[in-house]
Amino acid sequence: MPSPASGDARRAARHGTGRTALPMAYVLPLRWHTDAGLDELTGYLRRLSGLVDVIVVDGSPPELFARHAAAWRPLLRHLPPDRARRGLNGKVVGVHTGVGVARHEHVVIADDDVRYDEAGLHAVHRLLDRVDLVRPQNYFDPLPWHAWWDTGRTLLNRALGDDYPGTLAVRRSTFLAMGGYDPDVLFENLELIRTVRAHGGVEATPPWLYVRRLPPDAAHFRGQRVRQAYDDLAQPARLLAALAVLPALATAVASRRPRLLLGMTASVVALAEAGRRRAAGATVFPPTTTLAAPLWLLERGFCSWLALTQRLLRGGVRYGDTRIRTPAHRHEVPAILHFLLRQKPR
Repeated sequence: MPSPASGDARRAARHGTGRTALPMAYVLPLRWHTDAGLDELTGYLRRLSGLVDVIVVDGSPPELFARHAAAWRPLLRHLPPDRARRGLNGKVVGVHTGVGVARHEHVVIADDDVRYDEAGLHAVHRLLDRVDLVRPQNYFDPLPWHAWWDTGRTLLNRALGDDYPGTLAVRRSTFLAMGGYDPDVLFENLELIRTVRAHGGVEATPPWLYVRRLPPDAAHFRGQRVRQAYDDLAQPARLLAALAVLPALATAVASRRPRLLLGMTASVVALAEAGRRRAAGATVFPPTTTLAAPLWLLERGFCSWLALTQRLLRGGVRYGDTRIRTPAHRHEVPAILHFLLRQKPR
């Protein structure tokens, strides 16, 4: 028997004219506990609705859901997550709901702090003609201290490979053919990327496709430090590198060789600068952001030990009202990490 929410989803899918500049859907899963950013987001959705078919899958409490419905009804399709779906990660459930009712083959999936412009949407649309998944590059604007700090991570990722943004774009047919992706993982974007790859899909990671992102408030940023470090448990090479940071620092300090410490710091800054300059990145990443890279790396080295401890002793990391054990699925795991990560919590 179909769930009530499934009926709600079908009724909501009938709203909207579908007359947009691009034959593309934009799925925004959200769950808010405060409407502090409602006016700003509504302004963005109003601009967006003239370009693409916007679908907001809203898991907010009833009073906020009703307020959102009143604000967005003329602009987009607004619906609750499908109650027939279950999963620890509510965002993934929202994505499945939104992609399921989308009317177009090309689908953008974006967090509520992502701000596409028209050029970015057109670029994604063109790329999806040739690939199954597109991974753009986010940058923060404005740039308060904590966004500056986190940009150090972005620059190092760009220098060593590709960054993980708050938005992806996917072909709907590919998404449906592979049955979506696991809703019980923490690092949902990596899980979607790996699932597409596992099903033979082609991914594009254009480092030049810059999409603006609003920074979180400082309290939210602080609350996510260990949780973001936990994501590295799905990427053993990154985890081992992060776990080595504090021992390397302790060795440099104990050796009483300040030049060694200075050289290590300079190397990290130089690496971040290479990431900043890649694909004209200097147009969106200010020069001072390279100085954040050593600070971010030191933080990640500390938080990675805390994340590993939470995995071993508590069985996972806190996510909302639950605890998630699996950051993302991976088949090849070094033997020692395979042993450590399979240990039951005490």
